[in-house]
Amino acid sequence: MIRITDAAQEHFANLLSNQEPGTQIRVFVISPDTPNAECGVSYCPTDAVKSTDMELKFDKISAYVDELSAPYLEDAEIDFVTDKLGSQLTLKAPNVKIRKVNDEAPLIERVEYLLQSQINPQLAGHGGQVTLIKITDDMLAILQFGGGCNGCSMVDYTLKEGIEKELLEKFPELKGVRDLTEHQRGKHSYY
Repeated sequence: MIRITDAAQEHFANLLSNQEPGTQIRVFVISPDTPNAECGVSYCPTDAVKSTDMELKFDKISAYVDELSAPYLEDAEIDFVTDKLGSQLTLKAPNVKIRKVNDEAPLIERVEYLLQSQINPQLAGHGGQVTLIKITDDMLAILQFGGGCNGCSMVDYTLKEGIEKELLEKFPELKGVRDLTEHQRGKHSYY
């Protein structure tokens, strides 16, 4: 579920040595399955452990995860990185904004997951996003762009050379993608 690197375990072990005996860490998700989802790590004293918590044992520490956060922390990684500028704890949780779906899930759910977990984070850098409207009977993914993508001069290139290529590679049963957006140029568009 969660990978905690040796460097991060050492960091946590040092911090925990100054806490009440038995205190470990808790990894949690606030507002999971929403665009505002965030992950966090906190101290977890023994009296804060619930019977429904999952205990993850590592070499130097234990981490507790509540049952609601657990599905969103699949494939998460906590690391402690030291470079020329100093040290920092990093927490990567690719499934926090949308729950990971398995390979047997309906095609529409797998496509939506790929858009939310991989495509939209890239588009967000330009203030945009894309939404799956439907998959037609003839296996076309109908998409709608929003934010800075609406009216952007590069939207056709993004659709055909980026999104469509990735979707067709991951989902060979799809025949293509279509853009439903009525693009209007404006100050909201990214240029």
